[in-house]
Amino acid sequence: MSARTVLHDADITRALTRIAHEILESNRGGENLVLLGIPTRGVALAQRLGRLIAEIAQTSVPVGSLDVTLFRDDLAKHPTRSPHPTDIPADGIDDRTVVLVDDVLFSGRSIRAALDALQSIGRPAAVRLAILVDRGHRELPIRPDFVGKNIPSSRQERVNVRLREYDGAEEVTIEA
Repeated sequence: MSARTVLHDADITRALTRIAHEILESNRGGENLVLLGIPTRGVALAQRLGRLIAEIAQTSVPVGSLDVTLFRDDLAKHPTRSPHPTDIPADGIDDRTVVLVDDVLFSGRSIRAALDALQSIGRPAAVRLAILVDRGHRELPIRPDFVGKNIPSSRQERVNVRLREYDGAEEVTIEA
């Protein structure tokens, strides 16, 4: 398989900085905001966004993780998924704006599962979606509010996000 790099480490940093500014602008600051990363790489991205928002707005934003494994509708096809911990910040999500954070948006099924998982935890005032890479091919009517990069791809291609925290490298590639 041949792979081509579409985002390098500096591109990822720029995209996340822009997303942090957009989240703050949309929310009119960092109050009543919670960032929840979807494992695995969404958690690292949410933590980075939390640090960026703290630097920009001089206020800390709670960051957690939301495992969607048991809420997925494709467990029969992929039964080997191992659940990750869900870590909801101490103040909870009720009446707060929750920003779900993930690395790649493809069919929309992970986000649908995340919405179901959120509903089982509490009732946010609003839910927003921040994605590093939107590759299209939606199967559900789900649209991100904040996007790092739109990358047109075919269904046969694979988009790989590598982050320092997990992979020791920082890039987004497409494998044909």
